[in-house]
Amino acid sequence: MSRRKLSLLLFAAVATGVAALTPAAVAAPSGPSIAATETEALPDTWFVQLTNRPAADGTSLAVLKAEKQAFRAAAAKAGVKFTERYAFDTLWNGLSVKASHADITKIRSLAGVTAVWPVAVVAAPPKGSSVAPELFTALAMTGADIAQSELGYTGDGVKVAVMDTGIDVDHPAFGGDGVARYDSPLFPSDRVAYGYDFVGDAFNADSTSPSYNPVPVPDDNPDDCGGHGTHVAGIIGANDATNGMKGVAPDVTFGAYRVFGCMGSTTTDIMIAAMERALADGMQVLNMSIGSAYQWPQYPTAAAADRLVNKRVVVVASIGNNGTNGLYAAGAPGLGSKVIGTASFDNTRIAQAAFSITPDDRLIGYNPATGAPPAPLSGTLPIAAPTPVTACPVLVDGHYVSPFIPGSLAGQAVLVDRGACSFYWKARFAQEAGAAAVIIANNTAGQLNPTVDPAGGAAFTPIPCPHADFPTCPAVAIPTVAILQADGNTIRTRLASAPVDLTWTNQTVSTVNPTGGLISSFSSYGLSPDLALKPDIGAPGGSIWSSYPLEKGKYASLSGTSMASPHVAGAVALLLQARPGTSVQSVRGILQNSADPKPWWGSPGLGLLDNVHRQGAGMLDIDDAILATTKIEPSKIAAGEGEAGPYTQTLKVVNSGPSAVTYDLSHVNALSTGGVITPSFYTSDAAVAFGTPSVTVPAKGTAYVDVTITPASGPQYGQYGGYVVFEPQGGGESYRVPYAGFVGDYQGIQVLTAGPVSSVPMPWLALLYGGSYYKLEGPTDWTFTMVGTDVPYLLMHFDHQSRMLRVEVFDQKGSSWQRAYDEQYLPRNSSGTGFFAFPLDGYTFAGKKILMLPDGNYYAKISVLKALGDAANPAHWETWTSPMFVIDRP
Repeated sequence: MSRRKLSLLLFAAVATGVAALTPAAVAAPSGPSIAATETEALPDTWFVQLTNRPAADGTSLAVLKAEKQAFRAAAAKAGVKFTERYAFDTLWNGLSVKASHADITKIRSLAGVTAVWPVAVVAAPPKGSSVAPELFTALAMTGADIAQSELGYTGDGVKVAVMDTGIDVDHPAFGGDGVARYDSPLFPSDRVAYGYDFVGDAFNADSTSPSYNPVPVPDDNPDDCGGHGTHVAGIIGANDATNGMKGVAPDVTFGAYRVFGCMGSTTTDIMIAAMERALADGMQVLNMSIGSAYQWPQYPTAAAADRLVNKRVVVVASIGNNGTNGLYAAGAPGLGSKVIGTASFDNTRIAQAAFSITPDDRLIGYNPATGAPPAPLSGTLPIAAPTPVTACPVLVDGHYVSPFIPGSLAGQAVLVDRGACSFYWKARFAQEAGAAAVIIANNTAGQLNPTVDPAGGAAFTPIPCPHADFPTCPAVAIPTVAILQADGNTIRTRLASAPVDLTWTNQTVSTVNPTGGLISSFSSYGLSPDLALKPDIGAPGGSIWSSYPLEKGKYASLSGTSMASPHVAGAVALLLQARPGTSVQSVRGILQNSADPKPWWGSPGLGLLDNVHRQGAGMLDIDDAILATTKIEPSKIAAGEGEAGPYTQTLKVVNSGPSAVTYDLSHVNALSTGGVITPSFYTSDAAVAFGTPSVTVPAKGTAYVDVTITPASGPQYGQYGGYVVFEPQGGGESYRVPYAGFVGDYQGIQVLTAGPVSSVPMPWLALLYGGSYYKLEGPTDWTFTMVGTDVPYLLMHFDHQSRMLRVEVFDQKGSSWQRAYDEQYLPRNSSGTGFFAFPLDGYTFAGKKILMLPDGNYYAKISVLKALGDAANPAHWETWTSPMFVIDRP
């Protein structure tokens, strides 16, 4: 990776918005502009990768430490100034450093430095709500209840690491005494016997947050003041008989590796430090309900996780909550080639707090919004359903205003619909009109868990907050709850004929989740950018009730692939207890062979299977996995590009049972998808042929079978998949192997596309001025002083991941001034309105030599190598040449 401040840019999805005001003293260009709202990674923080392979691959610690000393000495000799954060020897070889632009340029040129990667900021985990979905129904979805009650396995003797916000050691779910206190004197305990706090309470790596504090203050006590880690640990192994709370593997021993402060984000270098500590502590399983926006399996956290598996630790990670971002949206470390990347399915039942409505006191279950006060347990309010039903900002004479007249909703519970704008704006506008409560009805089937906290995770669309028309962002101070679409329709129907009152209650309703057992709407799509099959498997993660810090209410509901991953981690503990000789390298395959594919979320009644690149092998089925006597390897097939034609894979079938088994072979297709950021769905005509229609595997023996997959014929540039099925003659458990591939020529996907302003397509040569980027058409538009942000910017929208980005600079005579950027493994933008902004700071490089551009006229050439592209094939590159720009330093 480059020596430039790419960490500030790669993850900055800059959306369209209202053009910022420009200073009156200097007139800005009159051309097209777009607002610059960046969410930055930790400024100037980098992984510096060194030459030797890490200790996990066999290099001695003495050699690795000497290599780092040589790097430090060379840096000092070259006059490089940097702050060293972490040095890594075991799972990844290198350091993480904080350095200026100029110094990271020098670091890149030092001998022994092979790559520089941005240290990514990992977003804060979600907060819990008081809704009470039932954990036991989630256990039943995976067979964990049977593994406990009928097979007798509890995870006893297995050590499971939880990398997260810590674990509340005082909680009775983990053997605590139930006394709420922080930095508990009970650590280490019998249940939470290992752990470390890498960051301290105040740590927050999010540079856009008011509580930004990037300085870790570690200590020995990984107690939890955030909540997410305690919730995750509860899913894995809660054991609270008094409150009826039991996790997947209730007798595991925990290691708590705290990488988040009480609020805010962490960084990926801290994650690697925690991985190395978990290995040193002898953990057998590591759960990482954490992801990043970095979408390549080569990223350091994914590479380190793979090596952790090689060191006999099963690694389970969430695949990501980017379901609305389209295909290829899964993130590291879940993309690691040996990591069990986990998708989420919705829970089958949900127990919710409820209010009643007139005239028959019907109970309506609700989910409280994060960031709003809790709903009371008594009191009656009239319900109003004003227009517009979405309660979004309205544009009037060039300014945004509230859709409601002040005071018009005084004392009422206001019913609004999801959609068209952020939940925060709906609640805020109702509150400013005098509302006493807000009810948000979903606009589609399924549960809704909104966030309205303007300082703690609320999204802002269609305009940001603060905004010129709304310069402050007050908190929502009235109860705000979300209800099902059907319940919203019921209330509106009643309001059409008579007034309706709401009464808050202390009652709950247990309801069938309309989307129970289907893939969660937030669960990320694969495949991996290298066309590896991801995710690997799925588990319940939508609306899960689990333990929460005593100070925060003891139990709470959360949704996310963060909740699915610990179901799998707990299941791994059950498997390792039941089959202690199991190879760590084979654990994922055993789980995949017995998993159960689920129907398409869009219309489950059609009987079509959901995308393999969304659900992997399907729903975890741990009791069948424990009892399985057949193992099929490889346990998943990546068929690659369809342009290459049919793909043949030899499957190894191992029978550990006492009798020979004959399997009939067949296959079933899952749905295909087209597009990238906005997927569309298609039936598949992929075909699978077998070397033999059945295979007999002798007792305690092995057999082989060839499987040939003929790719689907469409949609163009789409993804297809399905399942090879092994059905035993005479009855018994079936086994499956998922397969997935790409339709056509993978390099046919366009990387550089128009972006947020289709009428003025990107790339742009741009000026950053007054909070907006302005498109420049030539040298007369602007003269750059190269002081501060007065530098040229190249704006690009990446519709797909890129294997390599090069930016070369030429003077007006066409003479090369070498490269400004030479980046590898770039992610794609998360939405059709996002783009990346790359500054040209006046420096280029040729090998290890650094050049400064003298004053003059220049242009830049962008070259993008497509994912899996051949650098020697010109057809695999996209190029763009900028207009001329002028540098004239003061």
